[in-house]
Amino acid sequence: MTAAENVCYTLINVPMDSEPPSEISLKNDLKGDVKLKTDALKKVIIMILNGEKLPGLLMTIIRFVLPLQDHTIKKLLLVFWEIVPKTTPDGRLLQEMILVCDAYRKDLQHPNEFIRGSTLRFLCKLKEAELLEPLMPAIRACLEHRHSYVRRNAVLAIYTIYRNFEHLIPDAPELIHDFLVNEKDASCKRNAFMMLIHADQDRALDYLSTCIDQVQTFGDILQLVIVELIYKVCHANPSERARFIRCIYNLLQSSSPAVKYEAAGTLVTLSSAPTAIKAAAQCYIDLIIKESDNNVKLIVLDRLIELKEHPSHERVLQDLVMDILRVLSTPDLEVRKKTLQLALDLVSSRNVEELVIVLKKEVIKTNNVTEHEDTDKYRQLLVRTLHSCSVRFPDMAANVIPVLMEFLSDNNEAAAADVLEFVREAIQRFDNLRPLIVEKMLEVFHAIKSVKIYRGALWILGEYCSTKEDIQSVMTEVRRSLGAIPIVESEIKKEAGELKPEEEVSVGPAQKLVTEMGTYATQSALSSSRPTKKEEDRPPLRGFLLDGDFFVAASLATTLTKIALRYVSLVQERKKQNSFIAEAMLLMATILHLGKSSLPKKPITDDDVDRISLCLKVLSECSPLMNDIFNKECRQSLSHMLSAKLEEEKLSQKKESEKRNVTVQPDDPISFMQLTAKNEMSSKEDQFQLSLLAAMGNTQRKEAADPLASKLNKVTQLTGFSDPVYAEAYVHVNQYDIVLDVLVVNQTSDTLQNCTLELATLGDLKLVEKPSPLTLAPHDFANIKANVKVASTENGIIFGNIVYDVSGAASDRNCVVLSDIHIDIMDYIQPASCTDAEFRQMWAEFEWENKVTVNTNIVDLNEYLQHILKSTNMKCLTPEKALSGYCGFMAANLYARSIFGEDALANVSIEKPIHLGPEAPVTGHIRIRAKSQGMALSLGDKINLSQKKTSL
Repeated sequence: MTAAENVCYTLINVPMDSEPPSEISLKNDLKGDVKLKTDALKKVIIMILNGEKLPGLLMTIIRFVLPLQDHTIKKLLLVFWEIVPKTTPDGRLLQEMILVCDAYRKDLQHPNEFIRGSTLRFLCKLKEAELLEPLMPAIRACLEHRHSYVRRNAVLAIYTIYRNFEHLIPDAPELIHDFLVNEKDASCKRNAFMMLIHADQDRALDYLSTCIDQVQTFGDILQLVIVELIYKVCHANPSERARFIRCIYNLLQSSSPAVKYEAAGTLVTLSSAPTAIKAAAQCYIDLIIKESDNNVKLIVLDRLIELKEHPSHERVLQDLVMDILRVLSTPDLEVRKKTLQLALDLVSSRNVEELVIVLKKEVIKTNNVTEHEDTDKYRQLLVRTLHSCSVRFPDMAANVIPVLMEFLSDNNEAAAADVLEFVREAIQRFDNLRPLIVEKMLEVFHAIKSVKIYRGALWILGEYCSTKEDIQSVMTEVRRSLGAIPIVESEIKKEAGELKPEEEVSVGPAQKLVTEMGTYATQSALSSSRPTKKEEDRPPLRGFLLDGDFFVAASLATTLTKIALRYVSLVQERKKQNSFIAEAMLLMATILHLGKSSLPKKPITDDDVDRISLCLKVLSECSPLMNDIFNKECRQSLSHMLSAKLEEEKLSQKKESEKRNVTVQPDDPISFMQLTAKNEMSSKEDQFQLSLLAAMGNTQRKEAADPLASKLNKVTQLTGFSDPVYAEAYVHVNQYDIVLDVLVVNQTSDTLQNCTLELATLGDLKLVEKPSPLTLAPHDFANIKANVKVASTENGIIFGNIVYDVSGAASDRNCVVLSDIHIDIMDYIQPASCTDAEFRQMWAEFEWENKVTVNTNIVDLNEYLQHILKSTNMKCLTPEKALSGYCGFMAANLYARSIFGEDALANVSIEKPIHLGPEAPVTGHIRIRAKSQGMALSLGDKINLSQKKTSL
């Protein structure tokens, strides 16, 4: 019997706190009025489900309850007859059941179609052939009933009886086939056809071949069963494919999304011809666009991604990139993310131009749109996708750059930072685009609102302005962005001017405010009564400086130094050279002056003072060495970084393509279809059987093939060997569920009654159901199963005890305390990747940090890192090149994501104390950050437990 065919009884929840009624009171109630009988019957059902036998009530129910025509009573009786013991201890059928059988024969001929149908459904659950035999003529007669509800259930009853007791109705397939030919109702046809598939596949195929041209006119429930039949037949016998492939093509046009989805999946397994793959992919794309549910969209997108993984199918999908991009009309960010990634994987030189046009339109659409909270993130995604396109197809860069440069002035810093990174890479790689980029950069420079983006733009302008005109333009833009200079004096004038009603302010008093030391005597009075004025009238750079952000001033000093040195080499006139250098030095001096004053919100830092002073010194001396450092070395560093990054990307792409390339060994056997036995041909698993097993939680994991991954390794001992009750548990973790399979052994010579496993949980775990009590004979054993639901990623503890009564003993209940079961966080954590920018953003946002001190016996830095990665399931984001070599210390970023979508970050900072000798263990810290406290603590505990390397 397969897993799918196990008997499933009706389950009823029982309140345990009430006192069970006695048999006598139940007998009296069963003889009362209808309401009393209904309540009593419910109590009887609950008691039988709890293990009570109640044999004395059987005849009372037959006499006083069975003849009633009340519908509620009839429904309850169906449940009662399903669960009541129908045989004597020696296995013979009870005499009373003949009376029951007669009552059901009458119900099968009842004029009410609901009673007939529900009785037929009940017969599907009966496992006694002697009870069913007298009912067979009545069941057959139900096939001709006028109501479809009765006919539908009659088919199901015949199917289950034929499957369990074929001798009772040997001609069932023939009977159902004739019924199917004449039937008009869709649900009856579906049930009949499903029975034929499982009972007599040849007859099902015969029927299908007679109506194969009308398949698209059938109801969707019948079409789904037809798809299943075609899949199974072609799976078992590939030579039948040609006969049914046209039918599957027709079903792709079905009005039902479910049928289209199944038909597309079946078509891909039946044929790998480009036309078939294209039709299936087109069908998937239509489903994604038309279905409103985001989960459906994601599931179908995954199917498209699976198709792409196949090397021969990838070429077909490349032609459908533009269709795939239609999915971007969905507002959900996750769907858009997957769609863009898929489009990027499929793009080729043939269709990259069209892709870029669509993406540019999408980028423009997101401009000034704030009705959706994910618009900013979507814009960032689009920028990254365009960036990748330009890197892979350099011809596209000239098209993309002007559109993206507009976003440097965007309020969303993340998108602007991505654009800046892209522009920096483009200007370094593509020499021919430099004039265009510099021109666009100068256009948008004054509108940049974010200080971080402003710094990056300054660096690019300073590094890549190569003509005299461009250098002059940069200086003009900087002066425009800084406003009137000297800054300190102009700001004081402005303050004084705004305090006084008259417009003209004499210069004299403003200058007297400055003492010899560069501080302001009356500044506190000015600042305390400073009116709140709009900041918009301030130029951007001036605003940054007055807010106390002097890091941008240090960047500006470097940029001015670079362009001044370059200007000197371009212009021969001494007067112009001196004039330009003097202007640059004046700007730096006025910024230094401002930093030392008390006008800005925060004073200038020593580092920034040092950098600006150094730049002033370099400009005053103009030595060739400094010229080389400022104008050549910086660019070389960028070039090295970009080439390393590109190499890394190429390497990961190469690994991906190697994974996907199907290599055939020269001595691989060739399979000839004509010479292959039927059962050998189906190398793939049956998808329908697999999905059914997955739904029941019985998926066979691949790791099970490994002898070390046997269940015995996961057994936890709960009590001692000398305890009266010995218990051990096998903990099976299946995504969101934990199943505890507890073996309980009675080690005493007494019978243990009401032996109950009482469990409680700590952490984000929840016990789903209470294990029911059982009775253990002397030296007997039993298995108890308990289910626990998991809600988030943190270490959980399951603890509890076993309580029992000894038969005949007058004392209180006995209790055996169990050891704790620790649920490992590693079962929920999987390695994942993210960009450096995302890592930094999450690192700044996450509120919980756990700092773990390294305490290990490992002496090698790299070995320790690998050990941590293995024991925490995290992925190292720091590239291999950055970790190679040996310098006595190491820093690496690690990242992982849980199955609940929670992120975990870690930073490993370790060093090798050389002064303690070569055998000294690694020292340092690991900082863990997570959104939830539980995850940060649990990961820290895991690292603490597994830091030391155990010797095998």
